[in-house]
Amino acid sequence: MPAFDVIAFDADDTLWHNERNYERAQNQFAQLLNHYHPPEWISARLYATESRNIEHYGYGVKAFALSMLETAVELTEGRITGQDVKAIIQVARELLSVEVELLPHVQETIPQLSARYRLMVITKGDLLDQETKVERSGLAQYFQTIEVVSHKTPQSYKRILERHSILPGRFLMVGNSLKSDILPVLALGVSAVHIPYALTWLHEQAELPPASTPGFFGLAHLGELPALLKDR
Repeated sequence: MPAFDVIAFDADDTLWHNERNYERAQNQFAQLLNHYHPPEWISARLYATESRNIEHYGYGVKAFALSMLETAVELTEGRITGQDVKAIIQVARELLSVEVELLPHVQETIPQLSARYRLMVITKGDLLDQETKVERSGLAQYFQTIEVVSHKTPQSYKRILERHSILPGRFLMVGNSLKSDILPVLALGVSAVHIPYALTWLHEQAELPPASTPGFFGLAHLGELPALLKDR
């Protein structure tokens, strides 16, 4: 009998590339305003604005767009032109339409796991954007449930488990973000698999829990997950 009934996956930077798209958009934004300030200064101010706005706007492209506009107004002391505003909106629009590129091993691993387990997506961000990315990824057929939450906390995970009548001991969370995908789950006594991504947004950085932490597993890539589950 499998050790788990349900396996949930984070979406961005766990199933497909995402952070590199935001990094490219941030660089475009900095270049757009580089006649006002150095790009490094602009990027730092944008991050400060994003961090301040998370509790109001949450995560995702729309929140990012609002933070870019607010930062641009502040850094130009209100002198930003309508043309620049239009260019910033275009940067955000391109984020919404960028190709969904699966990470290595995802294409073959997810169908394999879906034959044995009930699969879920638990992600945060814009509801429409995240649902659309799941559809465009070609993976939608393998997931029975898609949960888009505003924040990933022990409480939000607990509500999901209760809503879907999932026993904590039969649930496994897989993700790249220690802060959002791993630590809140471990706090509930639930198992979690950390698969690092090459880039990590500063706001998502956290310390790796000890390897001896009950229920915690670390893998190099998603292709290693079936072997891990086979041994459990």
